[in-house]
This record gives sequence, structure tokens and C-alpha cells, in this order.
Amino acid sequence: MLIAHVAVRDERVYARVDTGTQRVHLLSGTPFDGIRPTGESLPLAEVRLLAPTEPSKILVAGRNYDDVVTPDLVVFMKPSTSVIGPGSPVRLPPEAAEVRYEGELAVVIGRRCRDVPEESADEVVFGYTCANDVTAWDVGTANGHWTKAKSFDTFCPLGPWMRTGLDPADLALRTIVNGEVRQSSSTKEMNRNVRALVSRCSTLMTLLPGDVILTGTPSGAGVLRPGDELTVQIDGIGSLSHPVEVHRPGASADLAWSGT
Repeated sequence: MLIAHVAVRDERVYARVDTGTQRVHLLSGTPFDGIRPTGESLPLAEVRLLAPTEPSKILVAGRNYDDVVTPDLVVFMKPSTSVIGPGSPVRLPPEAAEVRYEGELAVVIGRRCRDVPEESADEVVFGYTCANDVTAWDVGTANGHWTKAKSFDTFCPLGPWMRTGLDPADLALRTIVNGEVRQSSSTKEMNRNVRALVSRCSTLMTLLPGDVILTGTPSGAGVLRPGDELTVQIDGIGSLSHPVEVHRPGASADLAWSGT
């Protein structure tokens, strides 16, 4: 099942997506509390896809495709304010000269949980989506400030929707920049699989419905430039695409500092 978060008229609602008929079937409430159709459906082309989940936090697994397996999980965090949906631009901050793309599989948590055994991890996963773990590399390498490097606004594109009932063990993952494949791998190459990641993260903190775990990126990550068009494709899920532009402080009146 494909579950999206969409803008319909002046509302934001969840919907089940039927790619065969190119229609969305609207849902009542949040899908983490159960799939409750409203009976209303619309053409997919008439709604705007948003980020498929609104996480309280995003946990980021580091070095999960490296040749050397770390003794314990390397994990960073992104704030909820870094999340954007399909088609929204990644904005490059002026203080960073080397902002990199990192295509990844994202795990979406389905219910509140803590200290989940690996063998039970599937029970707390709602579904999966595509992600770009955008990282200001030069900000992070200076002093190991990787959470800071990953936390800028727009640095966590997610989408286009969540896929439930998917086996994440061997999914082809590709990152395409301006039509050229830059990353090509499979989730089977991860050092720690999804169950291990969910279990370990849940021992560090309570995970809430809608929270996201980014599972690491394969080789091929590179620098983003203004004007780039980037797509992350994962078999069984779909494609997440977004443009890249320069962030201009104060350009958005609702976000600019007011001095009060």
C-alpha cells in the first residue's frame, strides 16, 4: 500500500495512492492510527504531494555502507524543520561550500516504542520512503559537527510517499543528478539491516509514530550545485525529485527574523 500526505484545497490530509488509476483516496486522521477511508477520491494530478510523514525527529545512521563495520551504530540527528517534500527545493546555505547529496532508504516508525528486540522490529515499522540526507560536509568535517551539518532547513527531502508491507532486504537504490546516475547500490549492502537499526535506535530514545530513521548512503555521494535536479529512486517505492537553489536570508517573510 502507498500512503501519501497531500495538500487538497486548503487542507493537508493523508491518502492512499493508486498508481494504476492515478488517483488518491483520502483518509481520515493519521494512518498511524489505522487506515480510515473517507470515501472521497481525486486524480493524483490535482493534489500536491507533501513530505509523507511529519516526524518529531530524524535519526541518521552513519557509515552503514562502509567496508569497515563500526563497533556500535554511528548515529546523528536532523530536526523536523529540515524536512521538505517532493519538488520543494534544497536551499544551499551561504556558510557552506560543500553541500553533498546522500540518497538513502528511510524507515518510518508506526507506533510509540522503546527497547525493541531485533526480532520484533518489523512490528513497529509503518513503511518506507526515499530520502536525501543532505549534508554540509565542510561544516561537519571541521570539528565533527555532523548533526549541525545535517540540520539546515530543507536538508531532509522525503517522498514521494510511504510504502507499507515492503521487504527492505534487497532494494535497488539510485541517485540521479541532472540525468546522470551518481549512486547505484542495494540495501543488501548495508552493514546493519533495518531490524538492527530500528532496535538499536529504540534503545537510545523513545521512537514516536512518524519518526524517521535514515539507513545510510552508499558510495558516490557528491556536491550539489545551484540549478541541479536530483532524484532518489528506490525499487518498490518510487522516485523523489527536487531542485537545488541558493538560500537567500530574508527571502521568505514568514521565516525572516523580525527583530522582536
